[in-house]
Amino acid sequence: MKQSLQLKLGQQLTMTPQLQQAIRLLQLSTLDLQQEIQEALDSNPMLEVEDSFDAPSTSNSEFEDSDYVRTQEIAATSDSGTDDFSESYSGEITYSEANSEKFGDEGFADTSFAESEGFGDTDNYAGTDDYSESATEWNEAIPADLPVDTSWDDVYQTNQASGSTNYDNEDNDFESRRAATDSLYDHLMWQLNLTPMSDRDRIIAMAIIDAVEPSGMLSVTLEDILSGLVSEWEDLELDEVEAVQHRIQQFDPCGACSQNLAECLSVQLQQFDPSTPFLAEAKLIAKQYLPLLASRDFRQLMRRTKLREDELSQAVNLIQSLNPRPGDMIASGETEYVVPDVFVEKREGRWMVELNPEIAPRLRINSDYASLVKRADSSSDNTFLKDNLQEARWFLKSLQSRNETLLKVASCIVEKQRGFLEYGAEAMKPLVLHDIAEIVEMHESTISRVTTQKFMHTPQGIFELKYFFSSHVSTDSGGECSSTAIRALIKKLVSAENPKKPLSDSKITDLLGEQGIQVARRTIAKYRESLNIPPSNERKTL
Repeated sequence: MKQSLQLKLGQQLTMTPQLQQAIRLLQLSTLDLQQEIQEALDSNPMLEVEDSFDAPSTSNSEFEDSDYVRTQEIAATSDSGTDDFSESYSGEITYSEANSEKFGDEGFADTSFAESEGFGDTDNYAGTDDYSESATEWNEAIPADLPVDTSWDDVYQTNQASGSTNYDNEDNDFESRRAATDSLYDHLMWQLNLTPMSDRDRIIAMAIIDAVEPSGMLSVTLEDILSGLVSEWEDLELDEVEAVQHRIQQFDPCGACSQNLAECLSVQLQQFDPSTPFLAEAKLIAKQYLPLLASRDFRQLMRRTKLREDELSQAVNLIQSLNPRPGDMIASGETEYVVPDVFVEKREGRWMVELNPEIAPRLRINSDYASLVKRADSSSDNTFLKDNLQEARWFLKSLQSRNETLLKVASCIVEKQRGFLEYGAEAMKPLVLHDIAEIVEMHESTISRVTTQKFMHTPQGIFELKYFFSSHVSTDSGGECSSTAIRALIKKLVSAENPKKPLSDSKITDLLGEQGIQVARRTIAKYRESLNIPPSNERKTL
């Protein structure tokens, strides 16, 4: 064994803190990004929110000269072709003259990104935008020897911290304004407390309500509830428990605390006016022949109930107006809101792709605190200022990189799926992550991060960016058809079918084959189930 010098050549990927931060911000959703920005504002005094009245007014030319491209235009002109929709969705992406130098032939920003992740050295992003300030500008604004006659503690105490954001505004306090929603259990207990009842019946009622599921049905039988109460009252019988149950079933929502669906529907039918047409027939079907109704065996139903087809149809319509899950009327979950990250609209014949300016506050570096930094000072206060100033610059550049990447990917998706924007889901084109990755020159993992939990507002509705990616099926003409378009065709065929004779999966396969789309029957069944469309035997109506 001896000491020696050896020279080795190898390659490795080094994840710098700046790159890790940029990747982490890229995969955050809108709500998570807002929380991340708020944490950065709270922890870093160099960051502050740019108020609208503090921002200098800029003309359109100044906005276009910004290094950060907020909007991209996609031409809507198209050439005639042999498409199914008599148009070929081809066009060109156009930009303002100020951005023409930084965009290449593909129409996307010519910026430096890391080899496979879409991010590069953060120093490559020089310039100011709506979210960040140039590092060069700050360096020029800080003199080499700046006399400071106050300490950091004095400045921090006398000046207001820059971590306040618009989230503290009362108008944006949605969480506190939203009223808490009671569960079904709380709703029934509230009505029980308002109902005059003996102590014994109240305890039985509480035992029944304890066994109710969110759907409104009982999770156990009345015999099980009785066995749990016999230890307290030996003379308790099942009839007494049933009497209390019938009383609770009249609470809101009507039909809750039922043992099965037939009992739930029968209780709801009891609330109708006795003069309601075909009420007796509906009660008979709900009580005795509900399995036949579920299997859509109308011939057997007419034979058993001795009703004509029109009479049976009226009784069935009355049953279908009931709620088989009364507990769902009392919503206990919180409403989730979707905030679009990208807006797409057509203006003067051109598709405009624009980032949502409301998803994040306008950030900048506090000029007062940044001016306190001295270059040659190694004191603890100055080191603290330098570190926070550098972290603020990294954070702003990461936000800029995230916005640029999101805009590039969204613009490329709009260019590929222009037929969807014009005609709907039936014109969706096959698209995979690899196609977008090649155009924007990024890795597929980066595209996956960008399209996860990011939403686009289009004339067709709000969709997640993942929605625009789908597999393909070959056609007889040698082309390709998107699986999303096939689902839309299936939904269209089912909505236009004869309700007395619904289309089977085999028939749908034949109809699509006539249009040149070759799909197996099991594939049709899979797509139909994904659309929550029941089988043909369950779609049959009178």
